[in-house]
Amino acid sequence: MDKYALTNCILLDGTEAMQPRKDLAILVDQGKIQAIVPAAAVPKDYPKRDLDGQYVLPGLINLHVHLAGSGKPKKKQSDPVKAVKLVTANDFTKKLGKAMVAGYARQQLLSGVTTIRTVGGILDFDSQLRDQINEGKQIGPRILAGNMAISVPGGHMAGSLVYAVTSPEEARQRVKDIAATKADLIKLMITGGVLDAVKKGEPGVLKMPPEYVKAACDEAHKRGLMVAAHVESPEGVRVALENGVDTIEHGAKADDEIISLFKEKHAALITTLSPALPYALFDRSVSHATELSQFNGKVVFEGIIDCSEKCLANGIPVGLGTDTGCPFITHYDMWRELVYFHKYCGVSNRFALYTATKRNAEIAHIDAITGTVEPGKCADLIVTDANPIDDLKTLRNVKLVMARGHLIRKPKVKKYENVECALDKVL
Repeated sequence: MDKYALTNCILLDGTEAMQPRKDLAILVDQGKIQAIVPAAAVPKDYPKRDLDGQYVLPGLINLHVHLAGSGKPKKKQSDPVKAVKLVTANDFTKKLGKAMVAGYARQQLLSGVTTIRTVGGILDFDSQLRDQINEGKQIGPRILAGNMAISVPGGHMAGSLVYAVTSPEEARQRVKDIAATKADLIKLMITGGVLDAVKKGEPGVLKMPPEYVKAACDEAHKRGLMVAAHVESPEGVRVALENGVDTIEHGAKADDEIISLFKEKHAALITTLSPALPYALFDRSVSHATELSQFNGKVVFEGIIDCSEKCLANGIPVGLGTDTGCPFITHYDMWRELVYFHKYCGVSNRFALYTATKRNAEIAHIDAITGTVEPGKCADLIVTDANPIDDLKTLRNVKLVMARGHLIRKPKVKKYENVECALDKVL
């Protein structure tokens, strides 16, 4: 492991009340932050790396990622079932698929995301990649791997990145199967979504029966695994919370009953403004959305904002993820989710940054190892040339990334110009 003293930098530690701190040096060795000392007190055995007055902060954490998609929009919706069948057809195509997944994970890292949580992927590609990164065989972020998710016949993503179950017993068995692939969590697809809605105003129709949800949650919790759930309707949120889900992914308009359930069950909300935004705000000539999906996209977008605002107002933990892999949602744009959180949910820049670091780590139960810049934590760091608390858009181009002490100088990713142009118009 590289050994460094990061000097001549301004520290933002990731805590909720973080303030820029100068005249400090961050000592990194064996992949961890060993100490934060006065700039004049750097031990002689630590090689100095002068950061020229730039800002050091925790690496971002993205709690909602699908590594199987690029996020590059298409004029015609592709068939995910056919795509996954092609990737998993034989050993050669699987090898190509694994390389694709590794490349997308690397994009996350190079853009400043040092930890990702995958919530629906191809077979066990995500956990295999996680292990390769942990062993030093691949460069990438820390991965909390969900592997395959669980849905029902005709449910969200059925036939592609999920197992479709037809009974509570089968739901339990699929949890066991996913756990056997060394997954870090279980993902359920409880409702439909924008793309599979058939009526205006009814995205997120309940698909998974409550007894299936309870069976899956009981089995997962017995094995020490958290359960995340795709939910995009109030009914879906209630069913998820009543039956044991730990994190609501996306969310929907929340009434008093839903807020009470969040509190009673000690659950968290993972806000994902990025995927619904293009459907809600873009002209259909740009988004390539149907009139139906545009209408329902607005319903989902407004529901996510409402749920986020009410959860925040009631002290319910709210985390951030991008739903990367959806159209217009790339693997290098986590910074946009922070901007949207500030813009549409009314939080401060500081709170958005805290949410994407320390708060996300707490929700994922990894705050003992990452999420803040303090002694004993993994050296998961990014460097920016300006203060992101003043302008979150400075996170767009990080100048340096450090993942568990491994330093990546001048990180760069290839970006889709048409995507960047379209998204920049709604900043």
